Amino acid sequence: MSAALPGRATRLRPDITVPKLLPLIVFFVLALAFPFLPFGDRREFLLQIGYFTLVAGILALSWDILARSGQVSLAHAAFYGLGAYGYALLLKAGVPWPAALPLAALASGGISLLLGAVTMRLNGMYFAIATLAFTEVVRTVIQNLPESVAGGANGLLVPALLGGNSRGQYLLALALLGLTVAVSLAVRLTRLHHAFSAIRQGEETARVLGVSVVRYKLLAFFLSSTLAAVGGVLYAGKTFFINPLETFSLANSIAPLTTSIFGGLYTTLGPVLGATLLRVAEELLHGAVKNGYLVVYGLVLMLSILWLPRGIVGLWRRGRSGGDL
Repeated sequence: MSAALPGRATRLRPDITVPKLLPLIVFFVLALAFPFLPFGDRREFLLQIGYFTLVAGILALSWDILARSGQVSLAHAAFYGLGAYGYALLLKAGVPWPAALPLAALASGGISLLLGAVTMRLNGMYFAIATLAFTEVVRTVIQNLPESVAGGANGLLVPALLGGNSRGQYLLALALLGLTVAVSLAVRLTRLHHAFSAIRQGEETARVLGVSVVRYKLLAFFLSSTLAAVGGVLYAGKTFFINPLETFSLANSIAPLTTSIFGGLYTTLGPVLGATLLRVAEELLHGAVKNGYLVVYGLVLMLSILWLPRGIVGLWRRGRSGGDL
């Protein structure tokens, strides 16, 4: 392992080349052009698919950032839901949406620091179980709040983002995915990469190398949870309605995990690519196999993970030398 760890060497200066960034650049160029294509009568439907594909990319990348520090969390649904509910309650209190969005995300990130402070001593399966339990606790609390506050089990109405302008909503989601990609690249191309990798390979070894394990694990948890909450805000602002059962569903913790593995763990391109391919595949299967399409989708995903343990990006790397983003 490189000795270029935080506090022990000068700032890492990665060799960023255009070929490494090209796939991400192409993705964003195509994604930016997407809402301006002449879709005709299917425009709203396709923009909605594109919108939730971008949200899936945000969630996958946010989970991958945490995984780089060796933490396997099942609390993504909790922070996704906290972002959605925090945003809705701030709007209800009269806060304008441009302020409510970052405030809800940062508040969720702050809660992650409290959870992290309690669970940082746990590792592996024990950490995963603790985060799953946290999700259930949050869901139960939200569900049992007075209906006048958070809607109770019946749910809560949420004003549409940007007045329901589909193209504007899509471009906002694309911009926030761009922000998530920037955070992911910042983690990958700075000292944080070395620190997170050292912790993932062994906390005791990382401490010997001078890494403040607790501080960097908390930072990874904060970044991941804050970005997951951004996904929750986008979900709430598009669906107009949220309820505890769906918003805090375990599926919202499992989906980012499987998407990241399918695309390629510990990369920036992998989770984005995985989210795009899986979302499109889900829609195609839904159209072709209306009854039981989720079973077919699950089998395709399972076989892909079994045969491609390093994901789509890992398969691409086989024919190339050097690292990828």
